Amino acid sequence: MNTIEKQEDMRPLIVITNDDGIGAPGIMALQEALMELGDILVVSPDGPRSAQSNAITSVVPLRLHQVKGEEGLAVYKCSGTPTDCVKMALNLIADRRPSMVVSGINHGVNTSISVIYSGTMGAALEGCVDDVASFGISIDDYSRDADMTHAAEYARKVAEWVLKNGLPRYTCLNVNVPKGKPKGVKWCRQAQGSWKEEFERRVDPYGHNYYWLGGEFVNHEPGVPGTDQEAVESGMVSIVPVRLDMTDFGFLEKMEKDFKF
Repeated sequence: MNTIEKQEDMRPLIVITNDDGIGAPGIMALQEALMELGDILVVSPDGPRSAQSNAITSVVPLRLHQVKGEEGLAVYKCSGTPTDCVKMALNLIADRRPSMVVSGINHGVNTSISVIYSGTMGAALEGCVDDVASFGISIDDYSRDADMTHAAEYARKVAEWVLKNGLPRYTCLNVNVPKGKPKGVKWCRQAQGSWKEEFERRVDPYGHNYYWLGGEFVNHEPGVPGTDQEAVESGMVSIVPVRLDMTDFGFLEKMEKDFKF
């Protein structure tokens, strides 16, 4: 396996970010869970940035402020997106090449099609762009007071495994943890699903229409074993390897044979 090289000569540097913002309980739990594994560099949005995917800030200036600095721990907040945070961590702040990027713990799962909208996974994929072993982790609980105990436990287990074994180049992991105590872990594929969009029309005090996005997730493979959605629904932690290269190689091979100009 073509793995990302691990630094053996010093304590690992772990970059942590999220899309729920610097004060979210999930990132606090993640920071605490990984403290013993290496030096921690937290660079997080200064407020919620959910559903930002791989968005970057290019038309307005970015603001960066250090919140905490002590031995083995530096915490920054950034005015940009989760991807901006990773870019700044890797290219501006880090004093050496990080061993790992971890994004989360996100409030709400990022199974199935949600992976393409997720700011949590956008940040993990940005780590891949720079060949840094990365994973995103989410919990099936949207409440701010969600119990992060088990998600933090599995974040540490996955981080230990990644630090020891590395990951294939340009591949990251999407980890989703069920609510409550997990029954175990399943390596999965991404379920086929979509969001059924609903736009609620409202009227502002000046009589102008505005719209609020809502909707619900529709699983196109309900109950199908081997998918991340089924695993989480059955009480398991799902882990999906996610690649930057989105080429459909099967269809490419077919078209090379069947379609001629």
